[in-house]
Amino acid sequence: MPLFSHRFSTATSSSSPASPSYYSKPTSKTHKPNSSSSPYASSRIHLAIVLFSLISFFIGVAGTIFAISSAGERLRGSDSVYRCGGSKDTSRVVSVSRKLGGDGGGNGVVVERPKLLGFVGIQTGFDSGDRRASLRSTWFPSDPDALLRLEQATGLAFRFVIGRSKDAKKMAELEKEIKEYRDFVLLDVEEEYIRLPYKTLAYFKAAFKLFEADYYVKADDDIYLRPDRLATLLAKERLHSQTYIGCMKKGPVITDPKLKWYEKQGNLIGNEYFLHAYGPIYILSAEIVASLATARNGSLRMFNNEDVTIGSWMLAMDVHHEDNRALCDPHCSPKSIAVWDIPKCSGLCNPEIRLKELHKTDMCSKSPTLPPDDIEQ
Repeated sequence: MPLFSHRFSTATSSSSPASPSYYSKPTSKTHKPNSSSSPYASSRIHLAIVLFSLISFFIGVAGTIFAISSAGERLRGSDSVYRCGGSKDTSRVVSVSRKLGGDGGGNGVVVERPKLLGFVGIQTGFDSGDRRASLRSTWFPSDPDALLRLEQATGLAFRFVIGRSKDAKKMAELEKEIKEYRDFVLLDVEEEYIRLPYKTLAYFKAAFKLFEADYYVKADDDIYLRPDRLATLLAKERLHSQTYIGCMKKGPVITDPKLKWYEKQGNLIGNEYFLHAYGPIYILSAEIVASLATARNGSLRMFNNEDVTIGSWMLAMDVHHEDNRALCDPHCSPKSIAVWDIPKCSGLCNPEIRLKELHKTDMCSKSPTLPPDDIEQ
């Protein structure tokens, strides 16, 4: 039985071109007194009208067939790449629920958004092909049909999220992968680790335009995830419409440029970070993402570290911080949602190997969605 049932509605429309009417009024410059030839001339005129009408009819039918065929080709093409502003969803496989206005301009394009419990963007890069392969052989479906079945069972849509590269070879390799799997959202931002906060904001903006979800999840490509348990977490009743869910942490601000988590603007923060979620996975409710989606580019402060950057925005907004340690479990357990090697690595150490090892463990891949009643929640 699926965890969640979503009703999808597909709007259909039909149009039939109006058939034009043609009129012909014969004129004569000379009038012959002999009227015996009039029936013959009249017959020729009627025959010409009939022939002209038939030719016009067949031309109209041919044009209609061509238009329908062209429209079908365009629709089939949109299944592989769905465009929304500067972003693209390469797996347009779900039905739409309602329409959202475009960019606010006079020529804004109307965009249709699927209705979901949650949209999960798996952040990835051009050098992470092996990670994606490991994910597709474990918990992440490896073909569009399986991706759709998971969505129907959980109410969650999953896509890899990546920016663009100036390297033509890398882009060509990505296009091949897209054609085979169709499981990406492409962002119109430069894919660089040092610009990860900018990519994250672009992700939330694109996700909000492409999907109408109750929650938007940012996850990394080096964690083991249980989609069924994530759906159960998101389906819970909450009093706060603006909710920020993750494994919350505090810690000293790194001001040494030689260290990995160096914070260039540490003087604005102080000696210790404010409460914020670990970066490998966290969740924002729809109302929060709606605010981020309307933020003008360049209007939000970007720190060196992406999770700190998001945390600073949440601190400025009236959000509820929900700390959930099942999102950062170092071992598979009856209630773990996301498993990664905290605190040794910001994700799984050696994820290409560890993902497959974890998936072979029944506790990771085959344990029940909900823990038994005798296990403390």
